[in-house]
Amino acid sequence: MKLIEKYFADELTPLQKEQFTQLYPLYEEWNAKINVVSRKDFEQLYERHVLHSLAIARVCRFAAGARVLDVGCGGGFPGIPLAILFPQVRFTLADSIGKKITVVRGVSEALSLKNVTPLHGRVEKIDARFDYVVSRAVTRMKEFVGWVWNKIEPGEKGSLPAGILYLKGGDLQEELADTGKSYKLYDISDFFTEEFFETKKVVYLPR
Repeated sequence: MKLIEKYFADELTPLQKEQFTQLYPLYEEWNAKINVVSRKDFEQLYERHVLHSLAIARVCRFAAGARVLDVGCGGGFPGIPLAILFPQVRFTLADSIGKKITVVRGVSEALSLKNVTPLHGRVEKIDARFDYVVSRAVTRMKEFVGWVWNKIEPGEKGSLPAGILYLKGGDLQEELADTGKSYKLYDISDFFTEEFFETKKVVYLPR
């Protein structure tokens, strides 16, 4: 939790601080039943999952009323940390694996996150429109763009025009060129100094 306060203390209400604090015991309890966070990573939950998710907020500030789809959310990353940070934004967290959505629902209810809608199903089947799509390295970019591009409504419901905000690491130039879309890469190490983020990026594809 100290990591979150290190970078976001000035913008958190007491309720948000409490919600971020509760993430560790909540995920510890759920992870004992349904393994959604790798056990070797669990001690670094705040760095490798919560803060990593919040890198998206350093790239784009979502406006009140914006609709955000988290594709392949797993146990709730990046969607749940972002939903805590942006309580006036509507988040749909989707995953094709039902037990992961069970965790998302349980954590959201425990935190009283009224702005989170858990959705069990494949993204291709979702019949709705969104302002932004977020995700964390669920597949190659070309395939991901094919899944979601037509679900993004052009416009500007935040500090960037509508589009995809994708967390991924390594050398992405060739993979991104395959999408045929314009893009911008943001080095997470420009926002957070921890060694874990040295090769991590936020990929932004405007719609």
